[in-house]
This record gives sequence, C-alpha cells and structure tokens, in this order.
Amino acid sequence: MSTDWPDVTDDRLRRASVATPIGTLTLVASPAGLREVRWAHRPAPAAVEEDAALPVLQRAARELGAYFDGGLRRFEVPLDLVGTEFQRRAWHRLAAIPYGTTTTYGDLAERDGDRARARAVGAANGANPVPIVLPCHRVVGADGSLTGFGGGLDVKRYLLDHESRHR
Repeated sequence: MSTDWPDVTDDRLRRASVATPIGTLTLVASPAGLREVRWAHRPAPAAVEEDAALPVLQRAARELGAYFDGGLRRFEVPLDLVGTEFQRRAWHRLAAIPYGTTTTYGDLAERDGDRARARAVGAANGANPVPIVLPCHRVVGADGSLTGFGGGLDVKRYLLDHESRHR
C-alpha cells in the first residue's frame, strides 16, 4: 500500500457502493485517492455524488473484492486521508500489521514511541476512515479480547476469521 498519503482537501468527492460478505460498503473518494470506507449503517451524505466510473473507486472496489475472495493481502489503492498528524501516524502503523495477525493498542503506541499513549492510539484507530483497507480490525485488547470496531464485533470476528482461513 502506498504510504504517501497526500494532504489533499478536494471538494469533488464521489461515492460508489460495493456488495461484500459483511454488507454493502460505501466507498468515498476524491480524484487523488480513497477517502472513506463507510459501513451500511453510515451511508455517505447525499451531497456526495455517485460515480462508480471514478478510477480510484473502481480500483478500491476491485481490491475489496479480491480481499474478500482471499486473494489480496495488502491494499495498494491510493489514499487521500484527512486527519491530524497523530492520527495519520497511527493509521500508517495499521498498514504495517501483517495479514492474518493481530497486535494491541499498547504495541502500536510503543512503536510510536510511548506505550502510555495506548488510549490515544485506540481513539485514532476509532477514527480510521478506511477500515479493512487500513486494517484496524487486526488490533485487539491487551488481553487478546476483541474491542470496539465501527462495523461491530461480529464483523471484526468475521474479518479475523477470514484472514486466518486465507493465510
């Protein structure tokens, strides 16, 4: 996955829907890259126009399809993420978690230089705008338990089991 995330604010956002085994996801992108992956219970604002022909949306949909088919382990779709410097660092760390494995918020905070910031890392992960693509589902509690996930814990379990089956 490209980690050269442009700091772009483009008002020309477009959306497309993609059917997956975990429900319909809405992809939101600018021409520069994927901006969001939204769960079915959180659709894109109506002001964001449908445009399944936007190349970045087509690529994101193909990669998600390949991921759910078990053939993709690392997303390469360009990203156009908006967040604080700390959030972007935390999201960058998510991209480095190997497929089919898990880590903890404390471990991610330690990699960022301060294990005591585990809660802050958790909050940044909670704000991850592109779940699955940046695999926040691979982050678990210090005791190995499943913890909060925007798509719900059942979806988190599904994604972890899916990766375990295709590892």
